[in-house]
Amino acid sequence: MNTMVLLTLLSVIGVAALFLALAIYLLLIQHALESIGGLEARAYGARPSVLSKIRLGVRAIETQTGGLAPQVTRLNAGLSAVRDGLNAIDSNLGGVIAAVSKQEAR
Repeated sequence: MNTMVLLTLLSVIGVAALFLALAIYLLLIQHALESIGGLEARAYGARPSVLSKIRLGVRAIETQTGGLAPQVTRLNAGLSAVRDGLNAIDSNLGGVIAAVSKQEAR
């Protein structure tokens, strides 16, 4: 058998094994997710799935924290003004310290 044919055959077998393993693991993942999430169509009064509870909780958090963005923007603007004021105070205190040091030196 030619070396090129052997390598091609081994490559085809390797690719087939890879796709087979991928398919098996995807089916296992699907089974695990179905056991967590349950079926979508539920009878009236049936217990809700874990994923639906998580989805409901995430939606509630999103709704309740939706008003934070404008407030955070306003807070950032206010804190920037405070920072600028503190920088001015720092430079003024630096000048006062320099003046006092000159006066003590005399």
